[in-house]
Amino acid sequence: MTLALETPAVIRQPRGPVIEFCRQQPLGAVSFFIICAMMFAGIFSEWVAPYDPLSIDFASILAAPSWEHWCGTDAYGRDICSRLIFGSRTALVIGFTSSFVGSSLGAILGIASAYFGGRVDNIIQRIMDILLAFPLIVLALVVVAALRKFVLGGVDVNLIFAIAIPIIPRVARVVRAAALSVRVMPYVDAARAAGYSNTRIIFRHMAPNVVAPYLIMLTAFIAQAILAEASLSFLGLGVTEPTAAWGLMLSGNAADFYREAPWMIIFPGAAISLAVFAFNLFGDSLRDFLDPRFKV
Repeated sequence: MTLALETPAVIRQPRGPVIEFCRQQPLGAVSFFIICAMMFAGIFSEWVAPYDPLSIDFASILAAPSWEHWCGTDAYGRDICSRLIFGSRTALVIGFTSSFVGSSLGAILGIASAYFGGRVDNIIQRIMDILLAFPLIVLALVVVAALRKFVLGGVDVNLIFAIAIPIIPRVARVVRAAALSVRVMPYVDAARAAGYSNTRIIFRHMAPNVVAPYLIMLTAFIAQAILAEASLSFLGLGVTEPTAAWGLMLSGNAADFYREAPWMIIFPGAAISLAVFAFNLFGDSLRDFLDPRFKV
């Protein structure tokens, strides 16, 4: 009598979230790689950039792209490649900070509006309607023109708030819709019955359950914040000279010498487009990865 040997079932080890994200969203993985490259260039700008972005070289004014200057030079002889690398730090700091502040405030208002309901909900939503009546860039223009420049650590704090304020109502609407379904859950009713404070219920029980839409909106609005910062700098209301900023590189002398030196416009424009494209694509991929409805 022969005994059949049972082969043990192969137990698959669970993949990490990053590996699973790269497997399910290959385009999102590419955009994530671009974002990481931008972050690396921004953090280690002093070691990555081949030249000082503020160094003026009159012997190399309007030099065409070459092995010495990969992206050419501007009207002051400054290396455009180095200014692009340092400009990624400006774009990421202002873009991420503005998106984080606006998304966080919007999430808090959205959760509070859904939790309290009634008159509180009506007041918050009417304020959000007023803010939503203005396009993002128009409202940012109004705010940055109304506020005085306040520089802290080399960054204009009022510029960050000018970009963050238009983000608040857009995030608040999305988070409120998600929080309305969380408010009727049994564990929220149990927390109320246990006598927990409203602050604890909002931050301890409701906020963790709306993290997915919050992260998606946070990532998506980084791209909008970078584009808004570049637009404000181009109009002269954002970052000022001699700070390296992509929008600032498109204005001023670049508009005067675009025929003789088109690289002064091409490379900063390509950097802005690539950054906005990467963050938008990463936000869409993150939404598809976190939302279970897209996996059905």
